[in-house]
Amino acid sequence: MAAQGNGDAEVPETHVLAVASHVTAGYVGNTMATFCMQALGCEVSAIHTVNFSNHTAYKTFKGRKTPPEEIAELYTGLKNARLDDFDMLLSGYCPSAGVIEEVGKIGRDAKLRGNTKPGSFFWILDPVMGDNGRIYVAEECVPAYKGLLKDADLILPNQFEAELLSDVKIRDFGSLVQAVEKLHQEYTLPHVLITSVRLPPTAVSTPALEEEKSGNTGAKLSIVGSTATSEGKPRLFRITVPALPIFFSGTGDMFAALLVARLRQAVQTAGVSNKPSWQSPDDVAGPDLPLAKATEMVLASMHAVLKDTERHYQGVAEGMEGERELNEGKGEEAEREREMGRHLRLTRAAEVRVVRNVGALRSPPGLGRFRAEGVEGE
Repeated sequence: MAAQGNGDAEVPETHVLAVASHVTAGYVGNTMATFCMQALGCEVSAIHTVNFSNHTAYKTFKGRKTPPEEIAELYTGLKNARLDDFDMLLSGYCPSAGVIEEVGKIGRDAKLRGNTKPGSFFWILDPVMGDNGRIYVAEECVPAYKGLLKDADLILPNQFEAELLSDVKIRDFGSLVQAVEKLHQEYTLPHVLITSVRLPPTAVSTPALEEEKSGNTGAKLSIVGSTATSEGKPRLFRITVPALPIFFSGTGDMFAALLVARLRQAVQTAGVSNKPSWQSPDDVAGPDLPLAKATEMVLASMHAVLKDTERHYQGVAEGMEGERELNEGKGEEAEREREMGRHLRLTRAAEVRVVRNVGALRSPPGLGRFRAEGVEGE
């Protein structure tokens, strides 16, 4: 039986093609995404854009990046075996412009076959390029991703990536709205969801959450989404969540994967699964959009999983405080080795405990704390 969430309808049977990175150990890229989607009842076929021993936050890894021609060959193999009956495409990290272009060919091919049946195929594009003002892919990847925007149904950039794609510097909520408007109108993007939004606090950009009312004013992150109207106008919503003080790898992949299943579920509940790009009628307000309802469930699940991971990490960190290594060496080399050992242990402790918390994926706890709000630009 497909997974359910808080009494809502089941996640429909869904065949997803996931094109992203892969690691042998840990949870990022397709390793994270495949588990999350399968836990919610999706059938997943995965093509890996890199194949590494572990993610790069460990500062040591082995493996290789997948050549573009291998991506094409794997997809051709699926087509030849008639295993390409995909309902959705989730594309994530691509190491080169060549791989991005091959992903574009896959997405366009799948959309072309679904043209006769509106809503039968949906492409979620996560344009992984950088964060916090720094690009960590080749510069040529930026125009390559821009070349895919007219074909995608939903994009999931973070704030910095939204700036790269829209060419709008996001300094306040007004410029954020401007960026979303440009993405909707210039690229005819039906849906935009910007993650990890950090803006200076204003009456517009900072909602009065229950945590703030009770005196808890810790760091917050906002997720701002929009589904375009028939005229390309944004319908905005925002969900603000507490930011945890630990760096977790793979959270973007987790978010995207859970959104695949929850959006599929939400559009069926809303009765728009047979509409082009699953767009709701113009009279549906931002917080009532299927994209908003899906995002609520995703964030509730993620918060529970990451809080448990944080507790595990703190326990490991505290246990290391009083430890003394046997046969401790002296000198700079020995100190570097000790620091590297500590880093590796803490990085492993920060691996998202997604398997141990599969129940939170299927039944998001505390859903009422993650309700979408309507927003107005300044």
